[in-house]
Amino acid sequence: MDKDVPGKLHVMVKIWDEVLDAFFLKAHLKPGQILVLGCSTSEVIGHRIGQGSSLEVAEVLLPPLLALVHQQGIFLAVQGCEHINRALVVEEACVDHYGLGLEVVTVIPALHAGGAMTVQAWKKFSSPLMVERIQGHAGIDIGDTFIGMHLRPVAIPIRIHVKELGEAHLTLAHTRPRLIGGPRAAYT
Repeated sequence: MDKDVPGKLHVMVKIWDEVLDAFFLKAHLKPGQILVLGCSTSEVIGHRIGQGSSLEVAEVLLPPLLALVHQQGIFLAVQGCEHINRALVVEEACVDHYGLGLEVVTVIPALHAGGAMTVQAWKKFSSPLMVERIQGHAGIDIGDTFIGMHLRPVAIPIRIHVKELGEAHLTLAHTRPRLIGGPRAAYT
Protein backbone atom coordinates (compact mmCIF):
# COMPACT_ATOMS: atom_id res chain seq x y z
CA MET A 1 0.00 0.00 0.00
CA ASP A 2 3.04 2.28 0.16
CA LYS A 3 3.24 3.52 -3.46
CA ASP A 4 -0.19 5.04 -4.01
CA VAL A 5 -1.35 5.69 -0.46
CA PRO A 6 -3.66 8.66 -1.28
CA GLY A 7 -5.41 6.74 -4.08
CA LYS A 8 -5.79 3.61 -1.98
CA LEU A 9 -7.08 5.61 0.99
CA HIS A 10 -9.69 7.19 -1.29
CA VAL A 11 -10.89 3.74 -2.41
CA MET A 12 -10.80 2.53 1.19
CA VAL A 13 -13.09 5.37 2.30
CA LYS A 14 -15.74 4.21 -0.18
CA ILE A 15 -15.46 0.62 1.02
CA TRP A 16 -15.52 1.76 4.67
CA ASP A 17 -18.73 3.70 4.01
CA GLU A 18 -20.28 0.50 2.59
CA VAL A 19 -19.11 -1.46 5.63
CA LEU A 20 -20.59 1.07 8.04
CA ASP A 21 -23.92 1.21 6.19
CA ALA A 22 -24.22 -2.59 6.20
CA PHE A 23 -23.04 -2.90 9.81
CA PHE A 24 -25.44 -0.35 11.28
CA LEU A 25 -28.31 -1.81 9.27
CA LYS A 26 -27.73 -5.23 10.85
CA ALA A 27 -26.41 -4.34 14.33
CA HIS A 28 -29.67 -2.77 15.59
CA LEU A 29 -27.88 -0.62 18.18
CA LYS A 30 -30.02 1.48 20.50
CA PRO A 31 -29.12 4.89 21.92
CA GLY A 32 -26.79 4.56 24.90
CA GLN A 33 -25.34 1.22 23.79
CA ILE A 34 -21.62 0.65 23.22
CA LEU A 35 -19.82 -0.11 19.95
CA VAL A 36 -16.29 -1.50 20.32
CA LEU A 37 -13.76 -0.77 17.56
CA GLY A 38 -10.50 -2.65 17.26
CA CYS A 39 -8.34 -1.58 14.34
CA SER A 40 -4.82 -2.51 13.34
CA THR A 41 -3.88 0.23 10.93
CA SER A 42 -0.72 -1.81 10.31
CA GLU A 43 -2.78 -4.71 8.95
CA VAL A 44 -4.86 -2.32 6.85
CA ILE A 45 -1.74 -1.21 4.96
CA GLY A 46 -0.33 -4.73 4.62
CA HIS A 47 2.06 -4.92 7.58
CA ARG A 48 1.98 -7.33 10.48
CA ILE A 49 -0.11 -6.12 13.43
CA GLY A 50 1.82 -3.54 15.45
CA GLN A 51 4.59 -3.18 12.86
CA GLY A 52 3.44 -0.21 10.77
CA SER A 53 0.91 1.95 12.62
CA SER A 54 -0.58 4.56 10.30
CA LEU A 55 -2.08 7.80 11.53
CA GLU A 56 -3.17 8.45 7.91
CA VAL A 57 -5.42 5.38 7.99
CA ALA A 58 -6.84 6.31 11.41
CA GLU A 59 -7.51 9.87 10.24
CA VAL A 60 -9.51 8.50 7.29
CA LEU A 61 -11.47 5.76 9.08
CA LEU A 62 -12.45 7.40 12.37
CA PRO A 63 -14.43 10.51 11.22
CA PRO A 64 -17.24 8.71 9.33
CA LEU A 65 -17.64 6.25 12.20
CA LEU A 66 -17.76 9.06 14.77
CA ALA A 67 -20.41 10.85 12.70
CA LEU A 68 -22.65 7.75 12.74
CA VAL A 69 -22.02 7.11 16.43
CA HIS A 70 -23.06 10.66 17.30
CA GLN A 71 -26.06 10.52 14.95
CA GLN A 72 -27.33 7.32 16.61
CA GLY A 73 -26.57 8.37 20.17
CA ILE A 74 -24.34 5.40 20.94
CA PHE A 75 -20.95 5.27 22.64
CA LEU A 76 -17.74 4.31 20.84
CA ALA A 77 -14.99 2.43 22.67
CA VAL A 78 -11.70 2.17 20.76
CA GLN A 79 -9.49 -0.71 21.85
CA GLY A 80 -5.76 -0.21 22.23
CA CYS A 81 -3.08 -2.80 21.58
CA GLU A 82 -1.61 -5.39 23.91
CA HIS A 83 1.06 -2.94 25.14
CA ILE A 84 -1.62 -1.10 27.10
CA ASN A 85 -3.48 -4.34 27.95
CA ARG A 86 -6.13 -3.63 25.31
CA ALA A 87 -7.50 -0.72 27.36
CA LEU A 88 -10.09 1.37 25.52
CA VAL A 89 -10.61 5.06 24.79
CA VAL A 90 -14.16 6.18 25.64
CA GLU A 91 -15.92 9.46 26.18
CA GLU A 92 -16.33 10.57 29.79
CA ALA A 93 -20.10 10.51 29.13
CA CYS A 94 -19.86 6.74 28.59
CA VAL A 95 -18.19 6.30 31.98
CA ASP A 96 -20.84 8.53 33.57
CA HIS A 97 -23.63 6.53 31.90
CA TYR A 98 -22.33 3.09 32.89
CA GLY A 99 -20.98 4.12 36.31
CA LEU A 100 -19.03 1.65 38.40
CA GLY A 101 -19.02 -0.95 35.63
CA LEU A 102 -16.17 0.92 33.91
CA GLU A 103 -12.84 1.24 35.67
CA VAL A 104 -10.87 4.27 34.53
CA VAL A 105 -7.12 3.68 34.17
CA THR A 106 -4.23 6.06 33.64
CA VAL A 107 -2.47 5.80 30.29
CA ILE A 108 -2.32 8.04 27.25
CA PRO A 109 -2.27 6.08 23.99
CA ALA A 110 0.80 6.46 21.79
CA LEU A 111 1.54 5.26 18.28
CA HIS A 112 3.49 2.21 19.49
CA ALA A 113 1.65 1.72 22.79
CA GLY A 114 -2.03 1.80 21.99
CA GLY A 115 -1.90 2.25 18.24
CA ALA A 116 -2.86 4.86 15.68
CA MET A 117 -6.61 4.45 16.08
CA THR A 118 -6.52 5.02 19.85
CA VAL A 119 -4.24 8.02 19.34
CA GLN A 120 -6.74 9.46 16.87
CA ALA A 121 -9.71 8.71 19.17
CA TRP A 122 -7.88 10.38 22.08
CA LYS A 123 -7.47 13.50 19.90
CA LYS A 124 -11.01 13.57 18.51
CA PHE A 125 -13.12 12.63 21.55
CA SER A 126 -14.39 15.67 23.43
CA SER A 127 -13.46 14.32 26.88
CA PRO A 128 -11.50 11.07 26.48
CA LEU A 129 -10.81 8.59 29.25
CA MET A 130 -9.19 5.16 29.22
CA VAL A 131 -11.00 2.18 30.72
CA GLU A 132 -9.56 -1.24 31.44
CA ARG A 133 -12.49 -3.26 30.15
CA ILE A 134 -15.97 -2.83 28.75
CA GLN A 135 -18.93 -4.96 27.71
CA GLY A 136 -19.91 -3.67 24.27
CA HIS A 137 -23.17 -4.42 22.51
CA ALA A 138 -21.52 -4.71 19.08
CA GLY A 139 -18.07 -4.61 17.56
CA ILE A 140 -16.00 -3.93 14.49
CA ASP A 141 -12.64 -5.73 14.36
CA ILE A 142 -10.26 -4.64 11.61
CA GLY A 143 -7.11 -6.74 11.42
CA ASP A 144 -7.89 -9.47 13.98
CA THR A 145 -7.31 -7.36 17.09
CA PHE A 146 -9.44 -9.72 19.21
CA ILE A 147 -12.13 -7.41 20.55
CA GLY A 148 -14.16 -10.37 21.83
CA MET A 149 -12.89 -9.80 25.37
CA HIS A 150 -14.77 -6.49 25.29
CA LEU A 151 -18.12 -7.78 23.98
CA ARG A 152 -21.08 -8.90 26.04
CA PRO A 153 -22.11 -12.52 25.87
CA VAL A 154 -23.40 -13.77 23.45
CA ALA A 155 -21.54 -12.44 20.38
CA ILE A 156 -23.12 -13.17 17.00
CA PRO A 157 -21.24 -12.60 13.72
CA ILE A 158 -22.62 -10.06 11.28
CA ARG A 159 -21.99 -11.21 7.73
CA ILE A 160 -21.64 -8.62 4.98
CA HIS A 161 -20.24 -8.65 1.44
CA VAL A 162 -16.95 -7.00 2.47
CA LYS A 163 -14.40 -9.33 4.11
CA GLU A 164 -11.35 -7.07 4.16
CA LEU A 165 -10.56 -3.41 4.60
CA GLY A 166 -7.34 -2.68 2.77
CA GLU A 167 -5.22 -5.72 3.58
CA ALA A 168 -6.89 -6.36 6.95
CA HIS A 169 -9.40 -9.10 7.73
CA LEU A 170 -12.75 -7.61 8.81
CA THR A 171 -15.01 -9.13 11.46
CA LEU A 172 -18.30 -7.64 12.68
CA ALA A 173 -20.52 -8.74 15.56
CA HIS A 174 -23.50 -7.82 17.65
CA THR A 175 -24.61 -9.40 20.90
CA ARG A 176 -27.76 -10.85 22.42
CA PRO A 177 -28.68 -11.86 25.96
CA ARG A 178 -27.95 -15.46 26.97
CA LEU A 179 -30.76 -17.96 26.52
CA ILE A 180 -31.24 -19.77 29.82
CA GLY A 181 -33.48 -22.55 31.01
CA GLY A 182 -34.14 -26.09 29.98
CA PRO A 183 -36.50 -28.08 27.79
CA ARG A 184 -39.56 -26.23 29.15
CA ALA A 185 -38.14 -22.74 28.57
CA ALA A 186 -39.59 -20.54 25.84
CA TYR A 187 -37.62 -17.83 24.06
CA THR A 188 -40.18 -16.16 21.80
